[in-house]
Amino acid sequence: MKILITGCAGFLGYHLSKALLLNKKNYVIGIDNLNDYYSVKLKNKRLNFLKKKKRFHFQKIDISNYSKLEKIFKKKKIDLIINLAAQAGVRFSINNPRAYMNSNVLGFFNLAELSRIYRIKKIFYASSSSVYGEKKKFPLSEDQKINPKNIYSLSKKNNEEIAEIFSQYYKINFIGLRLFTIYGEWGRPDMFIIKYIIAVIKKNKFFLNNFGNHFRDFTYVDDVVNNILILINKKFNDKHTILNICSDNPVSLKSVLKDLSKSFGKPYIVKRSKQLADVYKTHGSNKKLISITHYKDFVDIKVGLSNVIKWAKKNINFLKII
Repeated sequence: MKILITGCAGFLGYHLSKALLLNKKNYVIGIDNLNDYYSVKLKNKRLNFLKKKKRFHFQKIDISNYSKLEKIFKKKKIDLIINLAAQAGVRFSINNPRAYMNSNVLGFFNLAELSRIYRIKKIFYASSSSVYGEKKKFPLSEDQKINPKNIYSLSKKNNEEIAEIFSQYYKINFIGLRLFTIYGEWGRPDMFIIKYIIAVIKKNKFFLNNFGNHFRDFTYVDDVVNNILILINKKFNDKHTILNICSDNPVSLKSVLKDLSKSFGKPYIVKRSKQLADVYKTHGSNKKLISITHYKDFVDIKVGLSNVIKWAKKNINFLKII
């Protein structure tokens, strides 16, 4: 199967590409714009691992560039699309809204439109838990009303709306993945756990928002990948399916900090008030996901943290330079 993965040099894109390439029947076409929102060295490090695989082909392309994107569709007979390319960062979206319109909205539309033209029947795409906005009743289920509170989450809501229209008119099967706080080895340095680890290594200040009074539904990257691998081989009766991808187990950031400080050390922590784009708590229900995949053995946060810390200790020299 020829699988197009956008954002292949990103955190999830890298791990998913690597897992798909373990199956000799898969050929992965990876594209990424390699932007500098976070360390390009880290993105290239991930990409270099993938380039060692014979059944992996990479091209540097921004999905907002329709003409360059179309060349891939013309040259390769694509069987499946997994769209993980997007401008990330909730806080970044407040000061840089245009970047989200170009990549997250126009880029997603380009993929949907080219799928219509080249008759690709199945697209997985990354949505986000942030579409729910600030909620008080948990866990969050897929049928709840969504209420984006920033441009990033609005762009993800827009993706879901585009997918809904295209699925109805053009017989394309869309599966939207509402991802909840993914963490793991080779993770993003702007995310809480890796950011903390790098602060320790580089002896940087670590800014703790809302004085640490947040809860997050941390989901280990291997669990995300394993669920997607199962979903790829499932048939969906609905033309457009939305799924929470989460552990259904919110954890206090204070408890995560405690475990990190015991195992890896402690940086200089600067406590500050709640930031504008932050929500107090994320907690998704994964009942719908489990009903389809029957995947129940989600990695406990303490086990996942232990894995990340072991990885970080082996890669300290690299983490110093990103």
